[in-house]
Amino acid sequence: MMKPNMKKLLKEIVIFAVSLFVISNVISYLRSPELKNSTLPQIEATLIDGSVFKSKAIEGKPLVVHFWATWCPTCKAEASNIQKISEEYEVLSVAVNSGSNDLLSEYMTQNGYHFRVLNDVQGKWAGIFNVEVFPTTFFFDSKGELKFTDVGYTTTLGLKGRLRVLK
Repeated sequence: MMKPNMKKLLKEIVIFAVSLFVISNVISYLRSPELKNSTLPQIEATLIDGSVFKSKAIEGKPLVVHFWATWCPTCKAEASNIQKISEEYEVLSVAVNSGSNDLLSEYMTQNGYHFRVLNDVQGKWAGIFNVEVFPTTFFFDSKGELKFTDVGYTTTLGLKGRLRVLK
Protein backbone atom coordinates (compact mmCIF):
# COMPACT_ATOMS: atom_id res chain seq x y z
CA MET A 1 0.00 0.00 0.00
CA MET A 2 1.27 3.49 -0.89
CA LYS A 3 2.14 5.94 1.82
CA PRO A 4 -0.15 9.02 2.00
CA ASN A 5 2.69 11.34 0.90
CA MET A 6 3.39 9.16 -2.13
CA LYS A 7 -0.28 9.23 -3.14
CA LYS A 8 -0.34 13.01 -2.81
CA LEU A 9 2.82 13.36 -4.91
CA LEU A 10 1.46 11.03 -7.59
CA LYS A 11 -1.81 12.98 -7.66
CA GLU A 12 0.09 16.27 -8.08
CA ILE A 13 2.16 14.82 -10.93
CA VAL A 14 -0.96 13.60 -12.74
CA ILE A 15 -2.71 16.97 -12.28
CA PHE A 16 0.38 18.78 -13.56
CA ALA A 17 0.71 16.48 -16.61
CA VAL A 18 -2.97 16.84 -17.54
CA SER A 19 -2.80 20.63 -17.08
CA LEU A 20 0.33 20.86 -19.23
CA PHE A 21 -1.34 18.76 -21.94
CA VAL A 22 -4.47 20.96 -21.97
CA ILE A 23 -2.50 24.23 -21.95
CA SER A 24 -0.18 23.10 -24.75
CA ASN A 25 -3.15 22.08 -26.92
CA VAL A 26 -4.88 25.42 -26.31
CA ILE A 27 -1.71 27.31 -27.24
CA SER A 28 -1.27 25.16 -30.36
CA TYR A 29 -4.87 25.86 -31.36
CA LEU A 30 -4.48 29.61 -30.83
CA ARG A 31 -1.25 29.72 -32.84
CA SER A 32 -2.58 27.56 -35.70
CA PRO A 33 -2.58 29.29 -39.08
CA GLU A 34 -5.89 29.91 -40.78
CA LEU A 35 -6.09 28.49 -44.28
CA LYS A 36 -8.26 30.10 -46.93
CA ASN A 37 -10.08 26.78 -47.13
CA SER A 38 -9.68 23.39 -45.52
CA THR A 39 -8.79 21.50 -48.71
CA LEU A 40 -5.22 20.45 -49.47
CA PRO A 41 -3.76 22.84 -52.06
CA GLN A 42 -2.49 21.05 -55.16
CA ILE A 43 1.23 20.56 -54.71
CA GLU A 44 3.64 19.71 -57.51
CA ALA A 45 7.23 20.48 -56.64
CA THR A 46 10.77 19.17 -57.04
CA LEU A 47 12.24 17.85 -53.82
CA ILE A 48 15.87 18.14 -52.70
CA ASP A 49 16.61 14.62 -53.97
CA GLY A 50 15.47 15.61 -57.49
CA SER A 51 12.22 13.65 -57.38
CA VAL A 52 8.89 15.36 -58.01
CA PHE A 53 6.18 15.31 -55.38
CA LYS A 54 2.60 15.46 -56.67
CA SER A 55 -0.22 15.56 -54.15
CA LYS A 56 -2.51 14.06 -56.80
CA ALA A 57 -0.35 10.93 -56.83
CA ILE A 58 -1.19 10.14 -53.20
CA GLU A 59 -4.92 10.86 -53.33
CA GLY A 60 -6.85 8.42 -51.18
CA LYS A 61 -4.20 8.44 -48.43
CA PRO A 62 -3.79 10.73 -45.43
CA LEU A 63 -0.98 13.28 -45.81
CA VAL A 64 1.11 15.13 -43.26
CA VAL A 65 2.56 18.45 -44.45
CA HIS A 66 5.25 19.50 -41.98
CA PHE A 67 6.88 22.97 -42.07
CA TRP A 68 10.26 23.27 -40.36
CA ALA A 69 13.67 24.94 -40.58
CA THR A 70 17.24 23.83 -39.92
CA TRP A 71 17.78 26.92 -37.74
CA CYS A 72 14.79 26.09 -35.48
CA PRO A 73 15.75 24.26 -32.24
CA THR A 74 12.23 22.86 -31.73
CA CYS A 75 12.23 21.56 -35.31
CA LYS A 76 15.53 19.78 -34.68
CA ALA A 77 14.08 18.15 -31.56
CA GLU A 78 10.98 17.02 -33.47
CA ALA A 79 12.75 15.77 -36.62
CA SER A 80 13.23 12.20 -35.36
CA ASN A 81 9.46 12.04 -34.71
CA ILE A 82 8.80 13.12 -38.31
CA GLN A 83 11.28 10.46 -39.50
CA LYS A 84 9.41 7.78 -37.55
CA ILE A 85 5.96 8.65 -38.93
CA SER A 86 7.34 9.02 -42.47
CA GLU A 87 8.22 5.33 -42.36
CA GLU A 88 4.51 4.44 -42.08
CA TYR A 89 2.60 7.40 -43.52
CA GLU A 90 2.76 9.89 -46.38
CA VAL A 91 4.76 12.92 -45.21
CA LEU A 92 5.87 16.00 -47.10
CA SER A 93 8.22 18.17 -45.12
CA VAL A 94 8.81 21.75 -46.19
CA ALA A 95 12.13 23.27 -45.09
CA VAL A 96 11.68 27.06 -44.97
CA ASN A 97 14.59 29.47 -45.44
CA SER A 98 17.09 26.73 -44.66
CA GLY A 99 19.67 27.12 -47.42
CA SER A 100 20.42 25.33 -50.65
CA ASN A 101 19.37 21.82 -51.66
CA ASP A 102 22.96 20.70 -51.08
CA LEU A 103 22.98 22.08 -47.52
CA LEU A 104 19.63 20.45 -46.77
CA SER A 105 20.79 17.13 -48.25
CA GLU A 106 23.90 17.28 -46.08
CA TYR A 107 21.77 18.06 -43.00
CA MET A 108 19.48 15.10 -43.76
CA THR A 109 22.42 12.72 -44.30
CA GLN A 110 24.27 13.84 -41.16
CA ASN A 111 21.17 13.21 -39.06
CA GLY A 112 20.08 9.97 -40.75
CA TYR A 113 16.76 11.38 -41.96
CA HIS A 114 15.09 10.05 -45.10
CA PHE A 115 11.74 11.85 -45.25
CA ARG A 116 10.71 13.93 -48.26
CA VAL A 117 11.96 17.51 -48.22
CA LEU A 118 10.68 20.38 -50.35
CA ASN A 119 13.10 23.31 -50.12
CA ASP A 120 11.03 26.47 -49.63
CA VAL A 121 13.88 28.95 -50.17
CA GLN A 122 11.66 32.00 -50.64
CA GLY A 123 8.87 30.96 -48.27
CA LYS A 124 6.33 30.51 -51.09
CA TRP A 125 4.74 27.36 -49.64
CA ALA A 126 4.84 28.75 -46.11
CA GLY A 127 2.87 31.70 -47.51
CA ILE A 128 0.32 29.46 -49.23
CA PHE A 129 -0.24 27.59 -45.96
CA ASN A 130 -0.08 30.82 -43.93
CA VAL A 131 2.70 29.43 -41.71
CA GLU A 132 4.46 31.92 -39.44
CA VAL A 133 5.66 29.66 -36.60
CA PHE A 134 7.94 26.63 -36.82
CA PRO A 135 7.36 23.76 -36.66
CA THR A 136 3.79 23.69 -37.97
CA THR A 137 2.20 20.42 -39.05
CA PHE A 138 -0.99 19.91 -41.07
CA PHE A 139 -2.88 16.61 -41.14
CA PHE A 140 -5.06 16.00 -44.20
CA ASP A 141 -7.38 13.00 -44.45
CA SER A 142 -7.60 10.68 -47.47
CA LYS A 143 -10.03 13.10 -49.15
CA GLY A 144 -7.59 16.02 -48.82
CA GLU A 145 -9.54 17.73 -46.03
CA LEU A 146 -7.63 19.39 -43.20
CA LYS A 147 -8.41 17.62 -39.92
CA PHE A 148 -5.69 18.79 -37.50
CA THR A 149 -2.99 21.44 -37.24
CA ASP A 150 -0.18 21.34 -34.68
CA VAL A 151 2.11 24.23 -33.89
CA GLY A 152 5.28 23.52 -31.95
CA TYR A 153 6.74 20.24 -30.79
CA THR A 154 4.62 17.10 -31.13
CA THR A 155 5.64 13.66 -29.89
CA THR A 156 5.73 10.61 -32.14
CA LEU A 157 2.78 9.26 -30.17
CA GLY A 158 0.83 12.49 -30.75
CA LEU A 159 1.58 12.45 -34.49
CA LYS A 160 0.63 8.78 -34.84
CA GLY A 161 -2.52 9.30 -32.79
CA ARG A 162 -3.78 11.98 -35.15
CA LEU A 163 -2.91 9.84 -38.17
CA ARG A 164 -4.76 6.81 -36.81
CA VAL A 165 -7.90 8.93 -36.58
CA LEU A 166 -7.52 9.79 -40.28
CA LYS A 167 -7.33 6.19 -41.55
